[in-house]
Formats: sequence, structure tokens, C-alpha cells
Amino acid sequence: MTLTPVHFFSHGSTMMLGEESESADYWKACGDAALANNIKGVIMMGAHWDSVGEDNIEVAMNPSPGKSPVAYVHPSKYVDYKLEADLPTGERVVGLLNGAGFKARANPTFEWIHDTYLILIRMFPGKCPPTTIISMNARFDPHLHMRVGSAVRSLREEGYLIIGTGGAVHNLYRNRWGPMLKYRDNFAQETPPEGWALEFRQSVEDCFANNRGPALRRAITRLMKHPQFRDAHATDDHFMAACFVAGVAGGWEDEREESGRLGAETWELTNMCNSQFTIGSWGNGVQIRAIRA
Repeated sequence: MTLTPVHFFSHGSTMMLGEESESADYWKACGDAALANNIKGVIMMGAHWDSVGEDNIEVAMNPSPGKSPVAYVHPSKYVDYKLEADLPTGERVVGLLNGAGFKARANPTFEWIHDTYLILIRMFPGKCPPTTIISMNARFDPHLHMRVGSAVRSLREEGYLIIGTGGAVHNLYRNRWGPMLKYRDNFAQETPPEGWALEFRQSVEDCFANNRGPALRRAITRLMKHPQFRDAHATDDHFMAACFVAGVAGGWEDEREESGRLGAETWELTNMCNSQFTIGSWGNGVQIRAIRA
């Protein structure tokens, strides 16, 4: 049985929605491949929505979700893009999560945030596919979020594309904001990234590239004990999507799948590393590649 690939995308700053980059090209290539393979829908966990309470998880069930506005991006880039909430799949996801022991519930008023719709616009500029968004839990327990991914893993067998969107290296306190604030240049690299950012970025790639199945789950969740984790992530929220992805793609059956690979990477604000990873393939031996014009 062919399983859909799984993506861990680093969405970066809001300007990644408005500016061209290799990451944006890769997101589009992944979206084109998904449409060519007739996905049923998209299931996502982002980095900006969490539910308070032990084992509490929410699923976005607003039939007409709005969009939280984003800074440093012209409204024409996103205001007219119609979001498509997948309510039937949302109900199934609530059931799967409750069956796995979580306290899951629908949220009928949630408005989508740039961490998810930024990716959707870049992947599917023509039309938003039916999409289900799953919240984090505010305890930011890596093993809990891995289990959330494991609970919905079976949907890969039905043709759903599952995405975690967070950050490989995402510490807003250690970014250099001057060029972005003064000149709207988020890609300016006046100096190289600092050593802690390079070290943790490499460790993330090593974990995705060198581990499959349950070993991937152990490797990714263990990264929160990495000596440079707190330098790379001042808060835990942007790493939970990686733990979610490890759960989705870390079953025993996944030992037969292709290891994760780095599809693209974009550095922003000196120390923010936006790495884009894909685990598995569409089963036709064709690698997803972003080709710049």
C-alpha cells in the first residue's frame, strides 16, 4: 500500500508569504505533486495555536474561517484566497484523537493563522484543498505531539497529505531584525549565521535523513535535549510540528519508506533557518524538485 509523503515545513517569518525563495519554489512543487496524485485533502499542525489543559487538542471546525492579518506582506498576497475547511475530515480527526486517549474537541470559531495559510497559498495558489488544522497542546510535550501524529497516521493510507509547519531553527530573540525593519529585506545576511544555529540545523537534518520508523520518533523528540535546543528555540511551539511529523511517519511500517530528505532551505534574519523536509515519496520514484525559472 502506498502512503502519501509527509512534510515538515519551516514557515519562517511572515515575509516568506510575499517574497520569492527556494523554499517557496519547493512548497509549490510539493503542492503540484500532491494535486497530480489526487490527494483527498490536507491535515496540518502549525505553531501558533495551542489548547490549554492536560491532553486537550482542538480541531478547526469553522465552516468559513477568516485569516489573522500578517505584517510586512501586502494584503493582495492573501486576503482574496478562500480557505476551505474540511469539516467531515475534521470530525474524523476528533474521533481518531479521542480514540487514542486525547481530550479532543471541535473549535467552530477558530480563524486560521499565517503558519498554515502561508503554506497553503504557496503550495496551492489556484485553490485551497479541503484542509483540517489540528492544534498543539500548551504543555509542549514532544511525546504527546508525537502521539497526536501517530493517531492520524492511518489517514495517509487514504490519500491525505499531512504537514507539520513550524521551524528548524526559530528563535525570534536571536534574529537580526534591522534589515527587515528598515529595508523590508528579510534575506539580508550581513554576517553568517551563528554557530549554535548551524549546529542545531545540522542536527535536525541528521535526524530526518538518518532515521526511519520508530527511530525517527526517538531522534526527533530527543532533539529537545540537544545542548543548543534552547538557543535554537527560545519557546517550544515551533518544534512541536516536527514531533507531530515524526509520529505521522514513524510507525514500524514506515521503516520501509524513504528516509527524510532536505528539499530546500532558506535563511532569514541571519539566524532563522527555514529547512523544508519530506519523508517518503509518491511511489513512482520521482523526487519532488523545485526548479527556479
